Amino acid sequence: MDQQRERIQDDLRGLLAGEVRCDDLTLAMYSGDASVYEIQPLGVICPRGVADVAACVRYAAENDLSIHPRGAGSGLAGGALGPGLVLDFSRHMRRILHTEEGTARVQSGVVLASLNKQLAAHGHRFGPDPANASVTTMGSVVALNASGSRFLRFGAAGDYVRSLQVVLSDGEIVELGRDSLGAIGDDESSRRRSQLTADLAAVLLEHHETIVEHQPATRVPSSGYQLRGALADGRLDFGRLLSGSEGTLAAITEVTVETAPRSQHVGVVLLLFDRLENAARTVEVVLPIGLSACDLLDRRHLGLARESDVRFDLLVPATIEAALVVEVDCDSPAELRDKVAAIARLARDEHRLAVDARSTIDPQEVDLYWQLATRVVPRLYRLQGTSRPLPFVEDVVVPPPRLAEFLVELQNIFKQRHVTASVYGHAAHGRLHVRPFLDLANEDDVGRMRVLADDLYRTVLDLGGAIGGELGAGLSRTGFLPRQHGKLCDVFAEVKQAFDPQNILNPGKVVGGDPHQLTRNLRRVQAATSASDIRSDEPTTKPTGVDARAEVVPLELNWAQQSIVHAARACNGCGACRTQLDTERMCPIFRAAPREEASPRAKANLLRSILTGRLENELLAGDGFKQLADLCVHCHQCRLECPAEVDIPKLMVEARAAHVANSGLRPSEWLLTRLDLVAALAGLVRPLSNWAIGNRPMRWLMERFFGLAHGRKLPRLARRSFHRLAAKRKLTRPNLAAEHKVLYFADVYANYFDPHVGEALVAILEHNGVSVLVPAQSMQSGMAMIAMGAVERARRLAERNIAILADAVRQGYHIVATEPAAALCLTHEYPNLLDDDEARLVAANTSEACTYVWRMHLDKRLRLDDLRRIDATVAYHQPCHVRALRVGTPGEHLLRLIPGLNVLSEEHGCSGMAGTFGLARKNYRTSLRAGWDLISWLRQGQMHAGATECSACKIQMEQGTTRPTVHPLKLLALAYGRMPQGDAILKARGSELIVT
Repeated sequence: MDQQRERIQDDLRGLLAGEVRCDDLTLAMYSGDASVYEIQPLGVICPRGVADVAACVRYAAENDLSIHPRGAGSGLAGGALGPGLVLDFSRHMRRILHTEEGTARVQSGVVLASLNKQLAAHGHRFGPDPANASVTTMGSVVALNASGSRFLRFGAAGDYVRSLQVVLSDGEIVELGRDSLGAIGDDESSRRRSQLTADLAAVLLEHHETIVEHQPATRVPSSGYQLRGALADGRLDFGRLLSGSEGTLAAITEVTVETAPRSQHVGVVLLLFDRLENAARTVEVVLPIGLSACDLLDRRHLGLARESDVRFDLLVPATIEAALVVEVDCDSPAELRDKVAAIARLARDEHRLAVDARSTIDPQEVDLYWQLATRVVPRLYRLQGTSRPLPFVEDVVVPPPRLAEFLVELQNIFKQRHVTASVYGHAAHGRLHVRPFLDLANEDDVGRMRVLADDLYRTVLDLGGAIGGELGAGLSRTGFLPRQHGKLCDVFAEVKQAFDPQNILNPGKVVGGDPHQLTRNLRRVQAATSASDIRSDEPTTKPTGVDARAEVVPLELNWAQQSIVHAARACNGCGACRTQLDTERMCPIFRAAPREEASPRAKANLLRSILTGRLENELLAGDGFKQLADLCVHCHQCRLECPAEVDIPKLMVEARAAHVANSGLRPSEWLLTRLDLVAALAGLVRPLSNWAIGNRPMRWLMERFFGLAHGRKLPRLARRSFHRLAAKRKLTRPNLAAEHKVLYFADVYANYFDPHVGEALVAILEHNGVSVLVPAQSMQSGMAMIAMGAVERARRLAERNIAILADAVRQGYHIVATEPAAALCLTHEYPNLLDDDEARLVAANTSEACTYVWRMHLDKRLRLDDLRRIDATVAYHQPCHVRALRVGTPGEHLLRLIPGLNVLSEEHGCSGMAGTFGLARKNYRTSLRAGWDLISWLRQGQMHAGATECSACKIQMEQGTTRPTVHPLKLLALAYGRMPQGDAILKARGSELIVT
């Protein structure tokens, strides 16, 4: 850390209650957002309240530093980036202060989806619905004047702002609304507001004709300050003025917004076209019916949709070139059906523009149709190759009557420049999101950015359209605003001067942009190859580095240096991994503690910074990186749900491996990676070990010396290991003559702590004519080693396991594991460790045990006629590692085959245990917070037991209740009458420190 940053950090920590961080790792995390830009700030502040914001702004004004407000960092124009102090409102300032009839008061860091979830209980919502509503914050929604697909129905954010609490550029805290001219208050804040109102009114009155003449006449707002209508009836509407100001006029800390009633009845028509222009012409045809939304998707989006979901493959034939998702809402079902039918009739039958139409009023199908837009658009980043869909001209407005003409011109522009692009947009109000496919590591492509922007914006303005609005001007478009606004830009400058005479609030956005700003400060995406590439903080107009020939970071996993760089750069920073929607799991640690460093995006940004030379790779060995790496629990949910399919778990294993190679494992971590050895040694003195596990003073000593959480419930050691039981039953001898053969991989928990799981599996398989082999050698999968970065030791273990397992596969055996982590390790992690055909052979022939049994049922090889009734209610939880296997919920399906068994299944996210993560003292509270929804559900429900395949999830599920949690295979074996414990498994009760 240089002296300036160190001084800033020390100064601000003495002034603020919130966090102040100026270290290299934090600055790297905040250097980028969802745009193509990267600018390292001087410091990052996470204010705890408005007093912190005011103090920080005063300090910046006194020291001539710029302020850059930031929400989720999901902006596409670089609006939250800058070289000064970043104010992250999403960390602490995220309280919904109150919701009343028709209004809500929120802090600026409140996520829009969270607000709508609370408003839904009252039958209301915040009207505008930007595409990233699951992560974007209300401060950003207002600052960008966001609208979304339903602009026709709800308008833009500025239409809903009643009042705002803001911090002005001198640190003064004021409440602004529709303020009367000439009003004078008694206190300093009122006088400051009155003076500001008078200054702005003078500017608006003086330039009234310029505002009327040069403000774009489009129906939807465009980039720049919304001056038209801001002054009316002797009042200045600060809500309108600050909406779309992008943090350049004031720092918004709280906002009061109007809310709208939720639609009663909603229907969607999916119109399919063989030409993009026909889709555009259809908009004018169906618009008079009264639409709430109408989104356009091109062929590329539709192709991705078909690849991502078989339902879309059935909905959208491969010959379709474009589609419109048309929504209507009505107060009565009859009116809704009439409107839906009319849309299909007009587009397909009367005007013969659409080749087909699919309509629905069913809520689930409505949601499915909308997923074409909301879920598929971000998946553009999954396309292979180095060219990416770059968001630098992605926000233009064209009058709907000229939309078809514009699309033809657009295609001609891209053909002329030999560039492909994707087109998605809200066609009914003419807003399009255009993303050319370019490579930031290619100088020619970087040069094309400026040319394409020139051509595209010229065409838009010639057709009477406008540049930007919904996504802000930011770094992408500010330099082009003079073309659109002309003399009005001088008025913008005067408005900016009235609010911010020192120009410290997000400078370079909206006002004063450089025409060449479009290609400055582009994100580094190319691997560093020499010392000259390292830590170069000069603003770049072209990419740095060439094809990697030397390793910046020595790699431990099975991939090339350039491959890891491509994996890290594949993260486009969209922030989807910050979601807290109930329908997604994404990152359980971020959900428990919503802070940037906990997000998967932060990990990708850090590794990209190291690999491209912006950060020194020695940072991987430091404690700061270690603390950040510990926030990844290797649950694989980000890999599943990331729109770009960035393999964050693999990136983090590589990074942890570099740390372990430099610093080694800590004693408590070594212990957790060798639980097989610990269990084997403890088994030699089993009575003493089991007594110690349930004894509070001994648990205190275990916490102090071994780092195991004192309050964590733990399992007792079994009387005999499963491997000993298997040897006694001669299961260690292969049966080469059997038609169906399975090798059972018993991991640590099933072997030492719960051998009844293995016995249940063997009983089920033998009952259904499957021969079972249990290798004589005691094995563990090594997942804990991999998750903690002990890759070299894990590789040696994998080599031993692969030698045994591959030989069995060649003899006709299929490998099954009752522990989902073990199955995932064999199928996913071992090929990452070993570039070996044997590893790939094992991976291709391994299944999680419930998955194997469920497939037996699908193949009609599972006996159902002799299953007896179990009159009980169980609550099923799907483990993260089962989800990561992409096999659905086979355990739940098996439970539903059992007569009389009532199976409850609700999505409550990750259990929070995350393998060995929740065992450690330092992670205990975080683990409970991450899994609290699940624990609460189990405590409150009227069920006899929980059910899950994962031993770690079982431990967490029993943490807050005495009810047992059992493996689905135990219940299936019980139904067959083959469970050694009998009905006792449902009647068992855990104690204060012991699981069942």
